[in-house]
Amino acid sequence: MKIKTIKDKNYKGKKVFLRVDYNVPIEKGVIVDDTRIKATIPTIEYLLSQSASLIIASHLGRPKGKVVDEFSLKPVGERLSKILNKEVKFVSDCIGDEVKNMVNSLKEGEILLLENLRFHPEEEEGDEDFAKGLASLADCYVNDAFGTCHREHASIYTITKFTKDVAAGFLIEKEVSALLKLLLNPEKPFLLILGGAKVSDKIAMIKNLLDKVDTIITGGVMAYTFIKAKNWEVGDSKVDQEAVGLAKEIIKEINKRHLEFHTPLDHVIVQKVSEDAVPIITERGTVPHGWIGVDIGPQAIEEYTDCIRRAKTIFWNGPMGIYEIEKFARGTIEIAKAIGNSNAYSVIGGGDSIAAVNKAQVSDKISHICTGGGASLEFLEKGTLPGIEVLKEE
Repeated sequence: MKIKTIKDKNYKGKKVFLRVDYNVPIEKGVIVDDTRIKATIPTIEYLLSQSASLIIASHLGRPKGKVVDEFSLKPVGERLSKILNKEVKFVSDCIGDEVKNMVNSLKEGEILLLENLRFHPEEEEGDEDFAKGLASLADCYVNDAFGTCHREHASIYTITKFTKDVAAGFLIEKEVSALLKLLLNPEKPFLLILGGAKVSDKIAMIKNLLDKVDTIITGGVMAYTFIKAKNWEVGDSKVDQEAVGLAKEIIKEINKRHLEFHTPLDHVIVQKVSEDAVPIITERGTVPHGWIGVDIGPQAIEEYTDCIRRAKTIFWNGPMGIYEIEKFARGTIEIAKAIGNSNAYSVIGGGDSIAAVNKAQVSDKISHICTGGGASLEFLEKGTLPGIEVLKEE
């Protein structure tokens, strides 16, 4: 797959509509993690070095097509301005006369951040008139919002019908390259590490990777769903009941291919999920009645670490348990450290897994960290995304 990138274009003196993913966590008006903002800086600086003027657009949260103050991008503009050490102008809408006037007054090298695209229901509907309005603001379109490329939204997909000059930013180019490496030529053994609660979201991706992976290890709700599918006891552990049948099918496929497949050898269990719960370790890979699995146990950590040590390629999505509670975080943190210490080509997707490698202080040792969990899963399932398809070279 070859996509058009900003390196192939000349942006001198042009107005560029730059779609980014600034859907960052904000608490009481303060940004608590600016990773997604920083990830777009190379693209922004490159376009500014080309003497372009930038109209930056993003969504934030789920305002459901209405103006919601807590989802305003104004604090994001302030943080971007600090990171760039440069003024970032802000306008309180993304279409309309005020926006047009501010865009028309933009000089070369200046930046204007538009207000939240999702304050308009037409954004998520992929509305053509709305997309045409956005496209009319600029000469060129650049997409660097990988985390939203699996959506056929107006500013991601429909807008390209009304813009001749389209390209991917450096972030999308990097994301696509990393994920294609997993799909097209992964060095063997290829290890898939699956955790977290969203089992149904990952089933199609697992099926697509079965012909490519050698080993699968599981934790969290993912593990308990597979344990249930084996007809083993899971106690009161959380299970994705709707996915149990699909998990049984996947186990059959895994056995047919003679792949190495692991659910935890032991578990950290409690009788209630709380900070003051008293955890104990099971002696085997099942959970007794009346107990809840909250993390993988020490035997599982040892076995999983060995799998990581042997791997040449690793994809990890989802924590090994309820890692938000400190005493249930050991399994997830140990997995993060093992990947960090590995010589394998490693790719991590999903907010919880990213938080874990940051907490374990090994993020700089990971080959690639995806900025979009859902988008990366869908890319690994389908080999492309709607927002990527429209950037492909013809």
